[in-house]
Amino acid sequence: MMEDFYMKIRKDPVPTGKKLQPIEYKFNEFALIGELEDYVNSTYDQHYSQTKYQSTDFILDCGHGEGFCLGNVLKYVQRYGRKEGKNRKDLLKVLHYALIALHVHDMEHDDAK
Repeated sequence: MMEDFYMKIRKDPVPTGKKLQPIEYKFNEFALIGELEDYVNSTYDQHYSQTKYQSTDFILDCGHGEGFCLGNVLKYVQRYGRKEGKNRKDLLKVLHYALIALHVHDMEHDDAK
């Protein structure tokens, strides 16, 4: 049954004491989040991250993280469909840089959930 394929149990990263209910994902989010996780994990094995620090670490440390991340989101959004066609990897990069931007936001603001 197709509905069962998209219904997954949420993982609660912070125990709240509430019982979590299954979510019926309509857009294959569960699988796509897993693919994003695999992509992010693969970036830690690439040549530019062989040392303890990535260039992104230095950029964030200099206080330029928000602009760097949002600039890269725009770069890969603009590139999608133009360089190497409609490349899924460009969309994964958009999501990855958006996650890093969210991390920067949370480090700079107290409204993290």
